Amino acid sequence: MLVSAKEMLNKAKAGKYAVGQFNINNLEWTKAILLTAEELKSPVILGVSEGAGKYMCGYKTVVGMVNGMLESLKITVPVALHLDHGSYDGALACIEAGFSSVMFDGSHYPIEENVAKTTELIRIAGEKGISVEAEVGAIGGEEDGVIGGGEVADPEECKRIADLGVTMLAAGIGNIHGKYPANWAGLNFDVLAKIQELTGEMPLVLHGGTGIPADMIKRAISLGVSKINVNTECQLAFADATRKYIEAGKDLEGKGFDPRKLLAPGFEAIKATVKEKMELFGSVGKA
Repeated sequence: MLVSAKEMLNKAKAGKYAVGQFNINNLEWTKAILLTAEELKSPVILGVSEGAGKYMCGYKTVVGMVNGMLESLKITVPVALHLDHGSYDGALACIEAGFSSVMFDGSHYPIEENVAKTTELIRIAGEKGISVEAEVGAIGGEEDGVIGGGEVADPEECKRIADLGVTMLAAGIGNIHGKYPANWAGLNFDVLAKIQELTGEMPLVLHGGTGIPADMIKRAISLGVSKINVNTECQLAFADATRKYIEAGKDLEGKGFDPRKLLAPGFEAIKATVKEKMELFGSVGKA
């Protein structure tokens, strides 16, 4: 059964580890992530962007697939199904469809409008026991066509949004989505420390987890980051393994063209990537 991300993230914050949010794009992705979480006895958050939701034929289809897998794979660890970078309408649609957690990304609105919309969503989600993630200061890079430049959030604005009663807060600290450029300046730990100081017990979220060096990840966790989002890394691993399979001519041997065989190396590559991340984040055995 799907759960809100609230309890798993509060436990992570108190225990100084982080829970990974791994974005899903199809059946292989979802199955690989759930099986790895179960094997490692780690809580997990399945992230769905609005674009991926559309690609998978709508939020109801996603909810049906995930709930079916939880049952058939006998998953016992806590699993949250979370809308990633949701619009206001997208968040409402996901609440309606049966998601257990939503992110409302109001970072591109003036702060007053971000506050008003976030307040309303917290009220609606709260009645159903659904966790809410809010964002302050756009995360850099490109996410579903929205490009942000790695901005750094204003700690006072973070406190204002946190005080509305959100479950978790994503604050820009120079992190970006996708691959990091060679001249990337790194994470701004001074701002992170200040945000942590002002928001107290609130679990903080680090977007763009792909490509941030392990020591920076560990330092961010020590400063209150309890949820780390990973997407690009799984995509790169999947693509690389699939390319190798085809370049080796495996699809031409016997029934190698069968999608179940063709996608198997990519599936295993996702599992390996997720395992590596869960070990780095410290969530193994925490279910």
